[in-house]
Amino acid sequence: MYWLPILGAFALGSGTILQKVILRKRKIDIRLYFSTEFLAIVLLLFPIIFFFWKFEALAFSIKNIFILGLVVFFSILANLFALYAMKKEKVEKIEPAKLLEPLFVILLVICFSYIFGQTLYSTDSRIVIPSIIAGFALIFSHIKKHHLEFNKYFLAAIAGSFFFAVELVLSRLILDFYNPISFYFIRSLLVFIIIFFIFRPEFSKLNSKIMGEIFLMGIIWVIYRIVVYYGYITLGVISTTLVLMLAPIFVYLMAYNFLHEKIHWRNIVASIIIVACIIYAYVG
Repeated sequence: MYWLPILGAFALGSGTILQKVILRKRKIDIRLYFSTEFLAIVLLLFPIIFFFWKFEALAFSIKNIFILGLVVFFSILANLFALYAMKKEKVEKIEPAKLLEPLFVILLVICFSYIFGQTLYSTDSRIVIPSIIAGFALIFSHIKKHHLEFNKYFLAAIAGSFFFAVELVLSRLILDFYNPISFYFIRSLLVFIIIFFIFRPEFSKLNSKIMGEIFLMGIIWVIYRIVVYYGYITLGVISTTLVLMLAPIFVYLMAYNFLHEKIHWRNIVASIIIVACIIYAYVG
C-alpha cells in the first residue's frame, strides 16, 4: 500500500501547479473559485458514491457528528486562508508557510496520541524522527532571507496550513465509520452547501475554459484526498504524511519541465534528504 501516498504526492504536486495557474493567471475571485471547486468535487463524486457508499451507525453519534462538524469548519477556514494567501502573494514567498502543514500534522498527531491513545495515532520513533527531519529539510530549502516577510498574506498561509492539519488529524477520529470515498463526499457536500449560502457564487461568470480547468482540479483533489484517507487507515497518519512530502519534488520537476523554472541546489539537497528519510523509515 506504500504506492498510494506516492500517488497522492504526485496528485498534490500536480494540483499545486494547476491551482497556481488558475488563481494567478485567470484572475478569478477566490470565493467563486472556492465554490466552483467544491461543486466540481461533489459532482465528480456523485456517480461514484453509489458504488462505494458506506457508513456505520456510530457515525451518527452526537460525538462523531460534532467531530464531522469540526472537520467541515476547519476545512472552510483552511481553504479561505490558503486561497487568500495564494491569490494575493507570490507563491515563492508563501511556500515556506504552506510547507509547515506536514510538521503541524506530525505535532498534532503526537498531541492527539496522548489524548486518544496509540490505536489511531501511532507515534513510532522510527517514523516520527525521519518525518520531522524531512519536514524541516523541506521548509529550510524554501526559506530565503528576502522572502521572509511576515505580512498578512504569509500569516494567512501559516493559518491555512495549520487549519488543514487540524482538519486532517480530526478526520482520522471518524474515518473508520465511513468508506474514505463516502467520507470525502459528505465532507465536501457539507462544505459546498455552507459556502454556497454564504458566498452566493455566480457560476455564469466563468467561461468554459476556466470551468474545465477547475473540474480538472476537482479530479486531482478527489484522487489526493481519497488516497490520503486510505493511507491514514492502512499506513497511519505520520507514515502517510512522510511519503506525501515527495509532493514538492514532483512540483520541482513539473515546474522545471512545464514552467521552465530553475531548480535550486537547496531543493535538490532537500529532495535527497526526504527520499533518504522515507527509505530509512520503510526499508532501513
